[in-house]
Amino acid sequence: METVRTKILVADDDKMVRTTVSKILEMFGHEVVSVNDGKYVAEIVDDSFDVILLDINMPGMDGFETIEALNLLDYDIPVIFLTGAGSMDYAVKAINLGAYDFLTKPIEDLDIFNVKIRRAIEKRMFIRREVHYKQELEDDVRAKAIELEKTNKLLLQYSHSLENATVQLMSSLQNAMEEKDFYTAGHTMRVTEYAVLLGVAMNVSENDLVILRRAAQFHDIGKLVIDLSCIQKPGKLNDEEWALIRKHPVVGANIIKPLGFMDREHFIIRHHHERMDGKGYPDGLKGDDLDVLTKILIVVDSYDAMTSRRNYRRNMTMMEAVEELNSCVESQFDKECVLAFSEAIVDFTSTGDAFSREYLEKFNIEQEN
Repeated sequence: METVRTKILVADDDKMVRTTVSKILEMFGHEVVSVNDGKYVAEIVDDSFDVILLDINMPGMDGFETIEALNLLDYDIPVIFLTGAGSMDYAVKAINLGAYDFLTKPIEDLDIFNVKIRRAIEKRMFIRREVHYKQELEDDVRAKAIELEKTNKLLLQYSHSLENATVQLMSSLQNAMEEKDFYTAGHTMRVTEYAVLLGVAMNVSENDLVILRRAAQFHDIGKLVIDLSCIQKPGKLNDEEWALIRKHPVVGANIIKPLGFMDREHFIIRHHHERMDGKGYPDGLKGDDLDVLTKILIVVDSYDAMTSRRNYRRNMTMMEAVEELNSCVESQFDKECVLAFSEAIVDFTSTGDAFSREYLEKFNIEQEN
């Protein structure tokens, strides 16, 4: 295996000194490049050099100016100053500027000369190894960061897929439940449409619209595990039947609770039958305790209940239901939500299903992605 020769740059305006130093260095097996002015050092130096020998007193660019220029280039090559007799104060100044060592000239002790050159070369080798190690470390960290980013993307995709699969399964169960009850058939779909309609009208964020849509979609999921056959009986419900029905928000919230990605939906589903005056159920929360998404769902769920047909009463018209909402502002419903819904529902009836399809399809696509 061929040994790579060390490369040394010598700068001295005295030709005899340059020649003598160069021959000594070559005798010790080094490759030498020599120049007679400091400005040439700055012009030809590159990372291939291992050591630089600089004379202090040179015309044009002296040794001090040269080492300052080298510091700006940031090659981190050890610099040894060649100093004449009586110029030790110069040597101290040079070392303060970052010089590695100094040699007096003429060179009389070749062993000391060789030792100092060897030590400077060893320092250069150490610097190169350190740079190489740092580069390898940076490359390794960068590669691991890229790998981690890919893994995180895969985990995120898997998480989204799992969430979507869970939501789709719950939707299927919800649809199956509604198909068994003539009176509640389509209730979830309509409430979801109304919720998105009101959410858009109230300028809630897109992220909140997704949460609101999902909460509306599953707000009655608690009815899956409660026998609500009493809903279909003629006449009004008795106290026992009402007590049974009033359990469905808590049951629905408990079904949602294990799903960590639906924390906010859990709150909305549990409290979609609360009232502004605190007389709702299950927890008797008041207006300030409820977030805007819950207030929205309370309004649109009640509106659909009023406009849907029941076997013990006729359904209200749109205007009758809107009037009823406004008459119950502050006691049952949030004023801002009712005002916004009163305006939005009129526009909704004129645009019809085109609006609902536009927004529901939009959020379906976002959820799948």
